[in-house]
Amino acid sequence: MNIEVRELADLGTDARRAFFERDAGVEEVRSDVRDIVERVRREGDVAVREFSTEFDGVQVGNIDVTDAAERAYDEIDDDVREAIEAAAANIREFHGKQVPEDWREEFGDAGTRELGRRYRPLDRVGVYAPGGTAAYPSSVLMGVIPAKVAGVEHVAVATPPAEPMNPVTLAAMHVAGADAVYSVGGAQGIAALAYGTETVKAVQKVVGPGNKWVTAAKAEVRGDVDIDFLAGPSEVLVVADETAEARFVAADLVAQAEHDPNASVVAITDDADLAAEVVAEVERQAGERERTETIEAALESDASGVLLARSMSEAVLFAEEYAAEHLTIQADDDEALLDRIDSAGSVFLGPYTPVAAGDYASGTNHVLPTGGGAKRQGGLSVDHFLRSTTVQRLDREGLSELSETITTLAEAEGLDAHAQSVRERFEE
Repeated sequence: MNIEVRELADLGTDARRAFFERDAGVEEVRSDVRDIVERVRREGDVAVREFSTEFDGVQVGNIDVTDAAERAYDEIDDDVREAIEAAAANIREFHGKQVPEDWREEFGDAGTRELGRRYRPLDRVGVYAPGGTAAYPSSVLMGVIPAKVAGVEHVAVATPPAEPMNPVTLAAMHVAGADAVYSVGGAQGIAALAYGTETVKAVQKVVGPGNKWVTAAKAEVRGDVDIDFLAGPSEVLVVADETAEARFVAADLVAQAEHDPNASVVAITDDADLAAEVVAEVERQAGERERTETIEAALESDASGVLLARSMSEAVLFAEEYAAEHLTIQADDDEALLDRIDSAGSVFLGPYTPVAAGDYASGTNHVLPTGGGAKRQGGLSVDHFLRSTTVQRLDREGLSELSETITTLAEAEGLDAHAQSVRERFEE
């Protein structure tokens, strides 16, 4: 495996671009995805079944497999069921803290304006859960639970078909509280959720991670339905100083690399000895994992590597520009470093907080922005499933206090009727 320490200051333009312009690969499939989405929109279940055969190699009978989720809950091993329940409880507790309260207060010296805000859940939401023969119960929990905590009445899950479908993923849907489960994946799954078919009921919003076909489909339907965000391959940035344990840093890099050969895994430190030790540990640990081929492909990518900074300040500047999906800080004064970084999807502080904790069971959400998206938005939360409405009430005195301001601005915009709607209330 070809991985070596590179000095940050010596990186050329192309090398820096590889780190900061992580590509989700959406554009290369956008045209094909557009055709898939349009066919599902026109032909419904017929198109869904044809694409399932073509892309998943499965002839789908029942698209609605909601009953299978409940049965799977009783069929899986007790220890797996208990792990799902424990993770779900933690995720539910954390997201419960995010639910905002309605409020209304008096404004103005005499309390003549009563203004406020109220929150209401969306009615119907679709969660995409990657899978098929693989098991991704964690993605199910991360998508469904925040929606149910927000109060969404109907939460549907779409997941790729398989023979048989993975019982662990199905059981997680039951534990999370999914109201409907559909055996349809890929771009066709996103299209089915967005526009509905004879079997799949259309939703107002689609959330959840997926491959480039799923991401491209979310980009295609955006505008007709809301989405969470467009996410690419997974990524981690580990910021470490001389106090860090090389094997812990390496373990986080290797763990993220096993997601996808296109994953971006980066460590940056100002300690040359640590950097060399991390490289050695990565090479050792990568060879011991089951998905070695995937891990090595990710680690050898131009978007991955071990970087040596001239100082921790330079490392922090890199971290802020990188805006990682997962940011791990393993340093003596991690809180001080964190205070200097604003852009990150989820932050993991200290040597005993691996990214895997957030991936599965600490309670935070693992559906996070990638490719620098953390500069603009945060990860999936209860907020994504709520709509807010402002509320106001003015008495006669309150309107009188504002009347000149309102009419002056309305007339400046050439909207005489707006101005008159205020004056009318004071004419005898």
